[in-house]
Amino acid sequence: MSKQAFQDSYPAEFSHCYGCGHDNPHGLQLKSYWLDEEDRTHTVAHFTPKPYHTGGVPDKAYGGLIASLLDCHGTASAAAAAYFKEGRKMGTAPILRFVTASLSIDFLRPTPIKEELTLYGEITQLEGRKATVALSLSANGEPCATATMIAVALKPE
Repeated sequence: MSKQAFQDSYPAEFSHCYGCGHDNPHGLQLKSYWLDEEDRTHTVAHFTPKPYHTGGVPDKAYGGLIASLLDCHGTASAAAAAYFKEGRKMGTAPILRFVTASLSIDFLRPTPIKEELTLYGEITQLEGRKATVALSLSANGEPCATATMIAVALKPE
């Protein structure tokens, strides 16, 4: 796993996201990394929901939290893959920042709170400004959700 989270390379104007922005003290502070430095197609993140992340079922996470985690991990993974494809260090100008164009989630089972969640991403396609990312979220090795994301790079201003 790489030493610096993808999100920690975001410049100040892109670091306020509720899900993953390092400059948002009220946010989730999600951190994404390469799963393996040699294989720059797979990513990983970990997050432990707090009791206040509960949904309508006691001790289970709110579905919007799951969507937010998958969203932030997916766009960060897309950005990291684009920088790698260009042979550049993350955060260098011009900034490559991705936004979600589509996120399709299958909720497989209720997600527990107070247990560490593991998110995996796989870059399945990266062409031009468009990235496709296969995502999963599990607790204790049990799959809780899978998703497919299409992310698009913002045009440089």
